[in-house]
Amino acid sequence: MINSVLIVVCIVSGMVFKTTKTIHPDAHKGINTWILYIALPAVSFKYLPKVEWSREMLFPMLSTVFIALGSWLFMLGYCKYKSYSERSRSTLELTSGYSNTSFLGFPIISALYGEHLLSIAIICDQTMFLVLSTLGIIAALRGGSQSGNLKAGFILKRLFSFPPFLGCIAALLMAQFFNLDFAEPFFDKLAATVAPLALFSVGLQLKFNGWRKLIPQISTSMFYKLLLAPAMVLGLALFFGIKGEVAKVSILEAAMPTLISSSIVVEQFKLNTKLTNLIIGMSIMVGLFTVLLWFVAIEYFF
Repeated sequence: MINSVLIVVCIVSGMVFKTTKTIHPDAHKGINTWILYIALPAVSFKYLPKVEWSREMLFPMLSTVFIALGSWLFMLGYCKYKSYSERSRSTLELTSGYSNTSFLGFPIISALYGEHLLSIAIICDQTMFLVLSTLGIIAALRGGSQSGNLKAGFILKRLFSFPPFLGCIAALLMAQFFNLDFAEPFFDKLAATVAPLALFSVGLQLKFNGWRKLIPQISTSMFYKLLLAPAMVLGLALFFGIKGEVAKVSILEAAMPTLISSSIVVEQFKLNTKLTNLIIGMSIMVGLFTVLLWFVAIEYFF
């Protein structure tokens, strides 16, 4: 409940500050810088050292990658059919292939299945950030202003200068040599700033003028993210015989609304921020209902 209130308060606050012009028009850029360079790397340091890796944890990892790759293929066909630009295609890939696995996913998983299953949700979440930091950056580069420089060296340079990716790598490596428990309260405080600041940034950039023209893109992105993606993960679980808690959490995390941090990547690489923020806002509103429908479906199958 508190997260639902926080979503509304943060987004509306951003819209109010923007409308009343009590904040600089480019204030969201400073906020996004904090999220990219400080808060998102802190998320990796908070959760990755606690992950207990095992063979059964391969499924939530693979399902997360599967959704991102599925978004690439789905939007490739859709945008080719609609004759959309590479910029639009990259934007739709980023808004459709990455789930809000932590801010919305963690409390929902805890409420429906119990906190003991957060270990599986954490695997989904950290894999999702790794995929966003790799495949997501490649997609953003392809549709951005520097799409003509898409050589291996250029991609690697941008990848290894993307703070969340460096945070994931550093957290994985340092956890092998050092006990980071002493710094957990510090990382916890930094990581807690991701959701409210990202939502506030979305509110600052949210524009509803001309939204009717974007209904085809918005509805297609939400169709993939909220319906098709979890359906594919469910089918994958049934095909490979994955059952129980791992299957349930993986499918439900796949059904979560669009990742809020997608807007940060879209803004950084000069993609369609207006479309992204509209999809994020609408997917959250609609997704809270579709997640409950998926919960009923999951209990039926598993």
